[in-house]
Amino acid sequence: MGRSVSYPSGAIVAFTVLEVENDDDWDFEYEWLREDLRERAGRAFPSLIAHDGWRGREDRILMRNAYADFGVSVYAGLVAVWIVERNDGAYWDADWRTARSPRAQRWLSQIASRFEALFGDYVCLGHMSNGEGVYVKRVA
Repeated sequence: MGRSVSYPSGAIVAFTVLEVENDDDWDFEYEWLREDLRERAGRAFPSLIAHDGWRGREDRILMRNAYADFGVSVYAGLVAVWIVERNDGAYWDADWRTARSPRAQRWLSQIASRFEALFGDYVCLGHMSNGEGVYVKRVA
């Protein structure tokens, strides 16, 4: 697996794959993946609620809470499931914004290992000079 997939800067990221046998089934499989991720994230982190949005052009927000966006990015079958501190205007315009970021970082650090275990099938070892990622299957 040598591809690289986009995800927001500073995100906690878990990697998996979306295997599609027939290109005609890609939209169906992607929709199924999104719904599965929403369901699993909602059970694991009840403060997340459904949200449909984008961070940039490639990173799709599926859910959010007061502190973080949860989403997915896909490139050539490689899937990055990520969670990252929110960066939208409503988040930063709040009166208590100076206290918000430390709270968000604390919450994210508390859930990081559970998040990676729940959503990650692969671990990214690093990237080569051409940008291609090197991934290995996570051992149980």
